[in-house]
Amino acid sequence: MTSHGRSGTECAIAQAAAVVGEWWTLLIVRDVAAGINRFDDLQAELEISRKVLAERLSTLVSDGVLKKHLYRARPPRYEYHLTAAGEALVPLLIVLQDWGSRYLLGDGTLTATSKPRSREAQRMRHLVGVRVPQVTLARGDERGRDPLGEAEWTVLFFYPGAHASRRAYPTGWKAIPGAAGCTLEAATFRHHIDAFAAVDAEVVGVSTQPPDEQAAFAAKARLPYTLLSDQELRLAAALRLPTFRVAGRDHLKRLTLIVGADREIRHVLFPIADPAASVGQALRLLERIHAPTTAGK
Repeated sequence: MTSHGRSGTECAIAQAAAVVGEWWTLLIVRDVAAGINRFDDLQAELEISRKVLAERLSTLVSDGVLKKHLYRARPPRYEYHLTAAGEALVPLLIVLQDWGSRYLLGDGTLTATSKPRSREAQRMRHLVGVRVPQVTLARGDERGRDPLGEAEWTVLFFYPGAHASRRAYPTGWKAIPGAAGCTLEAATFRHHIDAFAAVDAEVVGVSTQPPDEQAAFAAKARLPYTLLSDQELRLAAALRLPTFRVAGRDHLKRLTLIVGADREIRHVLFPIADPAASVGQALRLLERIHAPTTAGK
């Protein structure tokens, strides 16, 4: 029996582990993907020694995972950004997060939601005050755009998946807690779209589906607002959004963010037990925010 490359020289997994297998590496990639690009900010976020961080950043640049951009000449200071190879690690971060949430922090159950007091729910509540990064997400007309609209407020609702045909859903979809209800949620936002506009809020839906699937669903459901595709998981990784995996595809758990024009997240709705009721909850939050402004005019 041959070892068939057990030394690692012929094993892609072994070669990849040599690059990203060190303790701090994936955490650095995680934070750079989230828009933390400068040495001091990374050091504060990771609570890592400056020596270790400098060594890991140097190695990741040498390995082609990160690239440096000079932002100050004297003394020289650099920002670190993901290369194409680094961006290709983002789905791995999502898989690891999903695995940890399900098997280490959860009970192993496949679910599209979470418990209100779970660590995952706590992590989502900590998004209040975080700024949504500037990323370009695809949409059905093939012209990508930023997830935030031009209104004073953006209601970003993340949903597991919605299809124009029932046959397009993965087998067992309805049996996954929290997965069903996307069509109802989308239709409820459509029904209240004028009320959201009245409080200067734009509604934007985000899933990990390909843009053509989203476009077909939007046409059938007659949606008057934009659906965006985070198929490459860039926004999901940047905000560490909760996901679940079905039939070889990563899906976003149902979540709603209310975001200001300054990109700061002001409210987080998660977990969402009732998709339709959550639309009304988001609208009431915005009406309370909007009331003092209009009262002063």
